[in-house]
Amino acid sequence: MLKKTSKQTLARRVARPTQTSIATNTRPGVAWARPLIFIGIAVAMTFTSLASAKHFGDWGAPVNAESIPGTSPELNTTSNEGYPILSPNGLSLYIVSDRPGGLGGLDIWVARRAHKHDPWGAPENLDIYFTRSEHDAWDEPQNLGCEINSAASEAGPSYFEDECGQAILYFSSFRAGGFTADIGPPDSDIYFSVDFSSPQLAPGVNTAFNDNRPNVRKDGREIVFDSNRPGGFGLQDIWTASRDTTDDDWLTPTNLGPLVNSALTDARPTLSRDGLTMFFGSNRAGTQGLSDIYMTSREKLKGKNH
Repeated sequence: MLKKTSKQTLARRVARPTQTSIATNTRPGVAWARPLIFIGIAVAMTFTSLASAKHFGDWGAPVNAESIPGTSPELNTTSNEGYPILSPNGLSLYIVSDRPGGLGGLDIWVARRAHKHDPWGAPENLDIYFTRSEHDAWDEPQNLGCEINSAASEAGPSYFEDECGQAILYFSSFRAGGFTADIGPPDSDIYFSVDFSSPQLAPGVNTAFNDNRPNVRKDGREIVFDSNRPGGFGLQDIWTASRDTTDDDWLTPTNLGPLVNSALTDARPTLSRDGLTMFFGSNRAGTQGLSDIYMTSREKLKGKNH
């Protein structure tokens, strides 16, 4: 899939950054890993994929992230918590919440821990900007512009680099002219962009229903997203698809099943960098507020290197 696209967009490629990071207004001295993290906010039966079957075991039963012993009771509140994204080093968990103490509406918060197996501390409110570093000097924060953004709602940006070193950005959008002809308000579809050029519909994962907030594994060969397409167990379910290489179309998505999904809304899934942990938001039975942060894990199969 991407080889053809790459040739068409080669002339539009942007200069590759030497380093990419996230600038925040929190305390100085926090070390950030090199890989790029995008934080997105949407304001607005075989339950395992082929790749998972080859390289990973099944996902375990989800647990409320606050249930980890020692975790701050402020991680989940009676407000709305969702869209959890784990930093590449596993020490920062970014969430979206409308809890008191923010700057208004849905804000981005971060919970931290000192080591990977430590409990999470209380979330802190953040302002986050995307910027690049060239020769030890930070550029001004950048907006991705009208090539990526539209007048509709965009959500769930997920970034990785393919085997050729190209920047691949996945996201969902309610823009008109998507996978199916619009009859009434457009539904949400999943798009991708090569080197921040004009987005294209991601082949193999879209339907006439709302396909939202994709998150792609760092090697580009597994995707998770939420959808209200038929075949689910609740209002919005988490689905997954795989492919052998980033040049291939996605295989037919499969539902992660009733162990992971509930009878209500399970959405905004994100994979850890090693692919062994998945965080998501849910309002299933037992949730404190409108939505809480949940997590599930799986094991890598022996002898599998990717």
